[in-house]
Amino acid sequence: MGLKPQEYSSLLPRDLMYLSDDDLLLENYHVMCNYGIARNKMGKIYKEATEVFRYDYGVLALKLKAYEKLGLSSSFIAKVVVRSPDLLIGDANIDFIKILELLRKGGLEYRRIEKLLSDKSTYNWSQLLSLLNLFGKAGYNDEQLSELISQKPWILREDSVDRALLLIGFLLKFGSTMNQICSLFLQFPKVQVEKFASNLRHCFLFLNEINMEAYEIGKLFRSHPIFIGSFTLKKTNSLLSRLNAGKKRICEVIQENPEIMKKWVKGSKIEWLPDSGEELRSQMLKTKFFLDLGFVENSDEMKRALKVFRGRGAELQERFDCLVIAGLDRKDVCEMIKVSPQILNQKKEVIEMKIDFLINDLGFPVSSLVRFPSYLSYTMQRAKLRLTMYNWLKEQGKVNPMLSFSTIVGCTDNVFLSQYVDRHPRGPEIWEDLKKEICSA
Repeated sequence: MGLKPQEYSSLLPRDLMYLSDDDLLLENYHVMCNYGIARNKMGKIYKEATEVFRYDYGVLALKLKAYEKLGLSSSFIAKVVVRSPDLLIGDANIDFIKILELLRKGGLEYRRIEKLLSDKSTYNWSQLLSLLNLFGKAGYNDEQLSELISQKPWILREDSVDRALLLIGFLLKFGSTMNQICSLFLQFPKVQVEKFASNLRHCFLFLNEINMEAYEIGKLFRSHPIFIGSFTLKKTNSLLSRLNAGKKRICEVIQENPEIMKKWVKGSKIEWLPDSGEELRSQMLKTKFFLDLGFVENSDEMKRALKVFRGRGAELQERFDCLVIAGLDRKDVCEMIKVSPQILNQKKEVIEMKIDFLINDLGFPVSSLVRFPSYLSYTMQRAKLRLTMYNWLKEQGKVNPMLSFSTIVGCTDNVFLSQYVDRHPRGPEIWEDLKKEICSA
């Protein structure tokens, strides 16, 4: 029956000595043998659908006959029963019948479908029907579905259907439409769907690890899914060291020409990325910016500012302008940057958000920044937590009501706790409650 001793030892009945003692077992065995099912395939059927060998006389033959009435040949039925023994359990499998009808309407004859079925694969008709219905809802008609199955018969296999459904879900998360996904399956490369999905995932992890923006990753996956799924990239650490470039530079190169990643596959020799000259241009812009503010070239003040600032030189001016537009005098902003050059390390949107929070939530005028520019370096949660705690202590009469904004926010946690919070017996408790409330929000 095709089973090894370790497979059949647990299946042997404990109350029988001879096969002839089990009339129904032999009867159903002979029905299948006479139908054309190979003897060495019987063990698989017995393991997966043991109840088939318990049918009363004539029942199994009627079940096989029921499939013949659909127009299927005995060779087709014998082949599909071996791969899906559950077809013989209960009534005729509705999902299996629906798939046959759908493919036949699309122009695939049963003889052709039989040839597409593999003797080495298993099939999950319910999952396959779900996949075909998904394509149908996307606009594929019966002819297109039949063409898809005819061109890509591997889709029929149980493991492939499962992987295909996971792949569809993966691509939908990146904004791909079902029409785009259907088109992908028609053009599917000569690679197993499991490997294809693994390549996509590996590429996503790489792009995420080099800090590519989410919308850029989505755009890449929507426009180049076949290309990305056709090869396996080297690991991120290996690529970063061998390309001899920063993450930002690699992101830019990929966005300009995604197909360059094909040179970074496993087993390939990686060449350094050519210098874009961006670093030199950025450094020149930084220097010019600080000179325009009144910094003296090669001075310690200038060196400190250049060392502190992170990012591209082109971003400095828009962040500076953002402070002026908020209502500060240009001269004051220049002085603020000399005192705290690190405030320009934040994106324009972050600076705007913190200024809005200072004015509309904390109730301080924008001019407060002139005396305390470092506020922009702190998180909004820190400022809100400190001021809320200070206001509570002020109501309790435990702190100087005239403390400056910079004193409240700028001192260290240890100093703030020891000099202000601990002055009230309930201070530490209120502090912890506020911290949980504000930080979680």
